[in-house]
Amino acid sequence: MSAPASIVKQNVRPEPDQVLQDIADYVHNYEITSPLAWETARLCLIDTLGCGLEALNFEQCTNLLGPVVEGTTVPNGTRVPGTPYQLDPIRGAFNIGTAIRWLDYNDCWLAAEWGHPSDNLGGILAVADWLARTNKAKGLPAPKVKDVLEAMIKAHEIQGCLALENSFNRVGLDHVVLVKVATTAVVSKILGLNREQTIDAVSQAWVDGQSLRTYRHVPNTMSRKSWAAGDACSRAVNLALLVKNGVGGIPSVLTAKTWGFYDVLFKTEGFKFQRPYGSYVMENVLFKISYPAEFHSQTACEAAMTLHHELKKIGKTTDDIASIRIRTQEAAIRIIDKKGPLNNYADRDHCIQYMVAVPLIYGRLTTQDYSDEVASDSRIDALREKMECVEDKTYSLEYHAPDKRSIGNAIQITLKDGTIMDEVAVEYPVGHKFRRSEGIPLLLEKFERHVTKRLGKEKFDAIMNASKELDDISGKDVDEYVDLYVTKE
Repeated sequence: MSAPASIVKQNVRPEPDQVLQDIADYVHNYEITSPLAWETARLCLIDTLGCGLEALNFEQCTNLLGPVVEGTTVPNGTRVPGTPYQLDPIRGAFNIGTAIRWLDYNDCWLAAEWGHPSDNLGGILAVADWLARTNKAKGLPAPKVKDVLEAMIKAHEIQGCLALENSFNRVGLDHVVLVKVATTAVVSKILGLNREQTIDAVSQAWVDGQSLRTYRHVPNTMSRKSWAAGDACSRAVNLALLVKNGVGGIPSVLTAKTWGFYDVLFKTEGFKFQRPYGSYVMENVLFKISYPAEFHSQTACEAAMTLHHELKKIGKTTDDIASIRIRTQEAAIRIIDKKGPLNNYADRDHCIQYMVAVPLIYGRLTTQDYSDEVASDSRIDALREKMECVEDKTYSLEYHAPDKRSIGNAIQITLKDGTIMDEVAVEYPVGHKFRRSEGIPLLLEKFERHVTKRLGKEKFDAIMNASKELDDISGKDVDEYVDLYVTKE
């Protein structure tokens, strides 16, 4: 039997794919000069660490953390903020990355592909902290927090630019593939790999087994969506270390006929790019400030809070509601429009009806509101049954528009007595660049709330004093900064 015509027989080693070369050139050669990117990275660093601390209040998260073998401590290892753990950098990346992502409260990037670029901090901080401690033990210079901020800006850019025009979700792949690729690229530089080694490492990230999105969608939504980024970070660190120790790369990992990423998984001729790598993504990243909710619902939650107060003004409650119409974007319809029972925390924080019902009823939406206790309130499911989501084509169009990147939602309530309340529409959430001046004070309040709850007021004051100015935080050794966040037990 003859081989299919698509099988390549000529064993000529190709040049590395251009996508790999562009990523490596950016990581090693591009200088970040944007003051906005540096300052936003500072805010992103503290917000992301705060989200990780808040997650430690949830047992389902903390059960996954620590060393693989209980009691193991790695000399000069990665410290895990909010815990006493000191781990190897691979396990450290999983711990930090899992805590960061657990509550779906860190930053967000919405385009053809969705994602959370600050997920990359799991791998970046784990490697930088481990190297800082290891270098000091050998009398060598330690990485600075500025190195972490630069790596964050570049990881944001790699993940975000790949996401602008390329929809991995359309072929069933989860966005953490981009976390793996971006983290591998930037930690390779921190580890001292050269350009060619970075190309090899990034090729290994693309060939690595990629996660399916099914754990984010009905009927399989579950907690893996909260630790998938931690897993991606740990795999990225492992791959970069393997290359550092002599493993080679796969030069045409994307473009190889039959066996490459494009043919096997992406079903297209190749990736499309809207813009070259710079600092655009960090400058325009979306912070989750007001609500711990999937980002496509943020403006719906804000509208629901407004309507909660409007109902009170006219002496009505959610018991008086006959129907609710939610105008939203196509992405929200695909991801968080859910009917039927919600089985767990992960189900609830990815259901727009639930995330609208809670603020309508209670006038709040917190991390605790996804618990079984709150979800047992029969009013929530009764209200969900009265909701209809409809796509607004303008919202869908402006969601992708580079000059807007809106995440619009509008809610209109009809009461049982026939009254149609004024529709409340919100196009941009507080965490959007267009509302940055309004959002930064609230972001800092969020950080204070998360740190104080876990570490206490004295620790918060020390952390804030070290973090409040870009020049102050940039010059600190990574290990000394991380030590501000660790605990003895």
